[in-house]
Amino acid sequence: MKSETLCDIGFIGLGVMGNNLALNLADNGYLVACFDLDENKVSQLEDIDAQQRGDKPKRIFGCSSFTQLLDSLTKPNLLMISVPAGDAVDHVCEHLISAGIKADDIIIDTGNSLWRDTIEREKKYKPNFIFFSTAVSGGEVGARFGPSLMPSGDPYAWTRVAPVLKAISAKVDPESGRPIERFEPGNPVTEGDPCAAYIGASGAGHYVKMVHNGIEYADMQLICESYHILREGLNLTALEIADIFETWHQGVLDSYLMEISIEVLRQLDPITGEALVDSILDTAGQKGTGLWTAVSALEVGSPAQTITQAVFARSLSSFKQERVAASAVLEGPERIEYNEHDKQQVIAELHDALYCSKICAYAQGFQLMALASKEKGWSLDFAAIAKIWRAGCIIRAVFLQDISRAFIENEQLQNLLLDPFFSHQITQFQMNWRKSIATATLMGIPHPAMSSALSYYDSYRCKTLPANLLQAQRDYFGAHTFARVDQPANKKYHMDWSATPRVLKQV
Repeated sequence: MKSETLCDIGFIGLGVMGNNLALNLADNGYLVACFDLDENKVSQLEDIDAQQRGDKPKRIFGCSSFTQLLDSLTKPNLLMISVPAGDAVDHVCEHLISAGIKADDIIIDTGNSLWRDTIEREKKYKPNFIFFSTAVSGGEVGARFGPSLMPSGDPYAWTRVAPVLKAISAKVDPESGRPIERFEPGNPVTEGDPCAAYIGASGAGHYVKMVHNGIEYADMQLICESYHILREGLNLTALEIADIFETWHQGVLDSYLMEISIEVLRQLDPITGEALVDSILDTAGQKGTGLWTAVSALEVGSPAQTITQAVFARSLSSFKQERVAASAVLEGPERIEYNEHDKQQVIAELHDALYCSKICAYAQGFQLMALASKEKGWSLDFAAIAKIWRAGCIIRAVFLQDISRAFIENEQLQNLLLDPFFSHQITQFQMNWRKSIATATLMGIPHPAMSSALSYYDSYRCKTLPANLLQAQRDYFGAHTFARVDQPANKKYHMDWSATPRVLKQV
């Protein structure tokens, strides 16, 4: 790198995401100094940049050390890191301290860190530099051409990094709420609403990204359950299901996950010539963010059962050998044969079931964020969060425009299901939702996420739940006390169950 060239941004960690984020920065007019412990990755990125920029001036400059990286930047330094969550982040930070980073320099963690770790790092490194973070969603294509970004941390740091993050983020048409997509190196999207908004204090952005991933788990599982019902229950081929999904994708179920599901189902296996999906082993992996979301829901007492069931479904899929053995022993119901008319009815009902279940999954995610926001004092802006999820991220979907509108119209909205539009949607389609779940049950096809979504809806709308009996049980064996419907909730009572006669006491 030429000594007279000073770059705007330093970038550390040139894996798939780091490579693409660095090229995205370069496309948007920033000179980027790059470093990775693997020197080959540095030279490879410089080669890619040379190919993509043609005869235009150099935009990406490789560095061989942390010291050279800092010396290559305009002051105060702005650096982005894309390394695995955990110890690797601290490894980079400690090396930058040794290399002479200053107190007013900013490091932006773009990795998939646990939100608690982000909070601790901001405190730990405050004397040395400003530790900021932005969660990134959208995979490698999003990183290259525009991800959804969820930044959080020092408000002053946000004023400095906002132009950069908004420039490289995905963009949305403000009227339609649809993504403005352009996958052309050197020709970034500069118009539209940026999918990057300040989320709040340290840790808030990674928490919101964690919940995003939890919703992603649920959304994927719901689509897979729909596929399973069509495949096993109606005996349709992968291509036939792709055509059905294509029709659904034209309406309220328009989403990135539906789009890629269609492509997957239409992909043929180069080896067998049949549908590739039939050659893929039915055991699903996970990287932990769905689990983190489920654990957090339990910790704050938020009913996110559809998200949690999606995590459990992946866990159960890993018991492949046991499931194969069980299939030879455990009986299911007799197979139901459907004529063409009845098949079309099942398909129509399933469409509505998927839509209603999806609404509930998102409602659970936003409810979880609301409870966490209150507990941690974050003041999350849910309209803004829905807006930045409209493009660039994995759960981008057309109905996020309606979610954003719901929170704009009512900032105090307690639950998405209480919004007039969404409550009307559920009312309109709920009978088909119920019929579809009943059909799947009679078929003997598992649908844990879909049925849990309906249970969530029915529980939420239920004026009286059987928790009165449950609380009486707790009082019986553990003297846990209970409140009465005819007295203030802060007054507690205990029935002396062992006395004769039994005596009710206020405690």
